[in-house]
Amino acid sequence: MTAVDPATSTGVAEAAADPRSAGLPGSAFTVGYGTNGFADHSLDDALLVLDRLGYRALALTLGHPHLDPFAAGAEDAAARLRARLDELGWRAVVETGARYTLDPFRKHRPTLLDDDASRREEFLRRAVDLAAVLGADCVSLWSGVLPEGVAAGLAHERLRSRLDGLVAYAAASGVALAFEPEPGMLVETVADALRLRADLGDPGTLGLTVDLGHCVVVEPEGVVGALRAAGSLLRNVQVDDMRPVAHEHLELGHGSLDLRAALRTLVEIDYRGIAAIELPRHGHDAPAVAARCMTALRAAWEAG
Repeated sequence: MTAVDPATSTGVAEAAADPRSAGLPGSAFTVGYGTNGFADHSLDDALLVLDRLGYRALALTLGHPHLDPFAAGAEDAAARLRARLDELGWRAVVETGARYTLDPFRKHRPTLLDDDASRREEFLRRAVDLAAVLGADCVSLWSGVLPEGVAAGLAHERLRSRLDGLVAYAAASGVALAFEPEPGMLVETVADALRLRADLGDPGTLGLTVDLGHCVVVEPEGVVGALRAAGSLLRNVQVDDMRPVAHEHLELGHGSLDLRAALRTLVEIDYRGIAAIELPRHGHDAPAVAARCMTALRAAWEAG
């Protein structure tokens, strides 16, 4: 592992030297960070930086560069990571939003809505397998955008059928799933996700992921309404800022998210999972961004 001192990075020294306890003191949920925001770091170095900054959970995006789910020895790599997380006292969730893991030419394709979704289904089953090894809280997934030439009704049928099989596979493995509504996708809002879950018979294995930034863009009742609607079904939270006009992940404080209200609502609904920073386009300045995000979280938490 490369010797890295995160205190040498701009903005990191102050956060690393913070005498308060890790994360948000007194919170029932655990603050984490997504590995897609540390794509220029090895996984070991990312953990070193994030642990120094007070993060205590990992949102692991499967695929390049950190853990290829199709590589020989992927289970062994997951077991080694679990051992390292145990040393640090960290939790984990598995994220499945890597852009080109399944097709080097088409971002996020195929999805569960495509004519041939076999590669996506295989990927999601591998995510469940690795989540079991990692002891992850859940596997987070989404629907995908409506493919060209596919009617919405057919897409919904495909999604229900394919997700039904995955739910059964995850249940047999003892792994929870968390379905994420995404702006521009077939399942775009928390209400959409709840309808999908009802169509599947409200399986206990299937909960929800809510991205706080997405709520700014598509949720009619905003972040507070979306989190309350998810309620006890909330399994995973992604933390980022956005503006209402675009699905663009922004650093905290750079958009329109009411972070204080979001944190208060997580307390209100007694959320006890992971809330992980999700900034996949900020890896070029990852240590300083992670430090500023922790500072912003603590300031919003203390302000109540």
